Amino acid sequence: MIRINRQTDYAIRVLLSLARETQAGRSASARIGEQMLIPKAFLSRIIARLAQADLLHTFSGRDGGVQLARSPEQITLAEVLETMEGPFLLSDCMTGEDACPFENGCPVRKRWGRLQTVLVEELKRTTFAELAAESDHDPGPGAILPLTR
Repeated sequence: MIRINRQTDYAIRVLLSLARETQAGRSASARIGEQMLIPKAFLSRIIARLAQADLLHTFSGRDGGVQLARSPEQITLAEVLETMEGPFLLSDCMTGEDACPFENGCPVRKRWGRLQTVLVEELKRTTFAELAAESDHDPGPGAILPLTR
């Protein structure tokens, strides 16, 4: 089963929350956690990782909070997935040369390669601006949550 991990799901939720409120600028991380149902134990680590990847800016102090480092049109699902999980690989045989004893003669490896290309391109095309716009049409947060189970 191909499945993103829970921390990646939470990271997507953090960025989606901020993308939905681009006019507001900064948001309190505790508010995002409550709104997006992210346990406190995960929230600070996820925010730190997203900030380290230059997807978020963090601000300390009374007027602190977090905000997107770039516009939602410039942040993609591919970036978040790679930040949280590393390069997207559909199969271990796709890790590089000598990863598969059958190399290019394997019809399954060729198919995995084509499918991986399609998936990665879709992840690169999907921006948080699009996701925010789609979620704005939904009646409430339940319509966008959970991203995974």
